[in-house]
Amino acid sequence: MRHAQAGWIAGAAAALLVAVGGITYAVAEDGGSDAGVPAADSADAGFARDMAVHHQQAVEMSYIVRDRTDDEEIRRLAYDIAQTQANQRGMLLGWLDLWGLPKVSSKPPMSWMGMGGMASGEDGALMPGMATDTEMDRLGRLDGRQAEVFFLQLMTDHHKGGVHMAEGCVDRCSVEVEKRLARGMVEGQESEIRLMADMLKERGAQARE
Repeated sequence: MRHAQAGWIAGAAAALLVAVGGITYAVAEDGGSDAGVPAADSADAGFARDMAVHHQQAVEMSYIVRDRTDDEEIRRLAYDIAQTQANQRGMLLGWLDLWGLPKVSSKPPMSWMGMGGMASGEDGALMPGMATDTEMDRLGRLDGRQAEVFFLQLMTDHHKGGVHMAEGCVDRCSVEVEKRLARGMVEGQESEIRLMADMLKERGAQARE
């Protein structure tokens, strides 16, 4: 287990380096843009803030499940999700820094999509697809097959919410490099939703309605 933890930590460190490189590339590519710095209440800033929070929970869920199962397929998926979303989160927060914009807003989450009143935030579910605090606690108490199934169900919901948000950025954001990142999120997460449906079926389960 110690060796596995070392590998996971090394992978996380690599993801951080990739994130930093991604930010640098994005800055260089977008530095000559005529679009200028987006406003604090723009879709660009709102998406960056909200998706950074959304991604952080996905990373947390991935860390939890890899300690609750020995199944290599699940652990590999969890690693891929954690690495990818930590990378993307670093890019989003990096853009906010470069734009000189705050990482938090007084407005409710999803306001940039005209959905500020949609999520009550009750029990920690701040945005579409996010797990509640109760569900996160339950995931941390399950083991083996039960943990695998619940993780896949939670992450499927999480990805569906993430796709909805990313599509909102594709429609509303003005910074082209951010729109491209959002398109990549849609493609990647839709692919993982299909993969997780197959993994649930293999375990005699299905996504939640």
